[in-house]
Amino acid sequence: MQFPADFTAREQALLGPRFAELYAYATPQPARGVTVNGLRCTPEWFAAHADFAAALSPFCPTAFTTAPDFKPGRHPWHHAGVFYAQEPSASAPAALLDVHPGMKVADLCAAPGGKTSQLAEALQGQGLLLANEFVAARAEILRQNLERMGVTNAVITNEDTANLAKALPGVFDRVLVDAPCSGEGMFRKEPVAATQHNNALVEHCAALGAEILENAAAMLAPGGVLVYSTCTFAPQEDEAQIAAFLARHPEFTLCDLDACGFGRPGEENRAPGCTDITCCRRIWPADGGEGHFMAKLKKSPDAEAPAPVRVKPGKPAKTPPEWLDFVKTTFPFLADRPLTTAGDWLLLPVPGSELLNLSKLRIVRGGVLAGSVLKKRFQPAHALFMAYGARCTNREELTLDDPRTAAWLRGEEINAATAQNGWCAVLVDGFPLGGGKASGGRIKNHYPKGLRSLQ
Repeated sequence: MQFPADFTAREQALLGPRFAELYAYATPQPARGVTVNGLRCTPEWFAAHADFAAALSPFCPTAFTTAPDFKPGRHPWHHAGVFYAQEPSASAPAALLDVHPGMKVADLCAAPGGKTSQLAEALQGQGLLLANEFVAARAEILRQNLERMGVTNAVITNEDTANLAKALPGVFDRVLVDAPCSGEGMFRKEPVAATQHNNALVEHCAALGAEILENAAAMLAPGGVLVYSTCTFAPQEDEAQIAAFLARHPEFTLCDLDACGFGRPGEENRAPGCTDITCCRRIWPADGGEGHFMAKLKKSPDAEAPAPVRVKPGKPAKTPPEWLDFVKTTFPFLADRPLTTAGDWLLLPVPGSELLNLSKLRIVRGGVLAGSVLKKRFQPAHALFMAYGARCTNREELTLDDPRTAAWLRGEEINAATAQNGWCAVLVDGFPLGGGKASGGRIKNHYPKGLRSLQ
């Protein structure tokens, strides 16, 4: 691997004879992997049933390494949200955040959604997940991925983190900042990162990361935990970033990550004078991933809590009879759930989100898109089946080796074997692939055109 000259000069000066050791990649090709979606299945079930080679990753208990030539996006389980394609070391930061069901969790730099999906898995549909992305096009990709993974309790925003901090001070029990960075850990996987690299980019990313960290700290409740991560090796974006943050925020302490079981301690010479900086964690190319840096910060329980922002909850939307006619026969457990509206669409909002100060924020999606009423009939959304398809009362059950599975993903009608007439969920190995409408032994395909596989 030919590294940029300025990068090599900096790292050789910092590492001396360790440079060759740490930057010797552990795998001959870029590390590839998938992270299992615990909202769909357990890692044990996945390992026992996967029809492709997958070995448990050292970086996260739900992550697996795969062969370099494996095409995860073509696999039916990918369409069903069973796994997320993710470079193995990238799965580490979210697992360090120690999320539990019922918490309020924020992912401030969430797109494309791999780490966000891990946080959603830890919440198990309980609590609230704020998933934010500043770039609008990437926020839409984030929405699509969380929908595919069956996440039901996410509020997706397209905001500057300063606006989030102003609207939601001290709200969250956990905050993840996977900061925009200079991408030095992506040199081998994405060669364009090497051609675009320069010192000005490093300084820009360091300043942006510092700004996001400040806003994350403001959003975190007293006693809460914040994990900061990058996929770069630059001191300004890693150890020096954390040292400067700690100097500004005595209410935070650095948690020791030595027991995590992977990687190596933070580098002292990258943050001179910060005695605890070795508590951070680095994954070098020699450690099996492409590269990652992580720091875990805890806010003192005695830190001053900001005044809560008072919110007057809005009234739920009027429940259309067409929705009730549909839901009582297909998803009866949703019949008593309140609805909100977004234009002509009906949404199942995230419980508790009505108590947050969201009215002035750019919301991409606030819950599960249920569908809309067209010509006095309810038309369910794809998202509804991806979220709750396994609990639908009318299902068409497919398997990986059933030729109808590939046909369905191509957008074709398929024969009905288990589904009765009417709207039905289509599943592969019990995992949802969207919905269709059965009639006369055939199922009309409603899989979105933009998601179809032409294989």
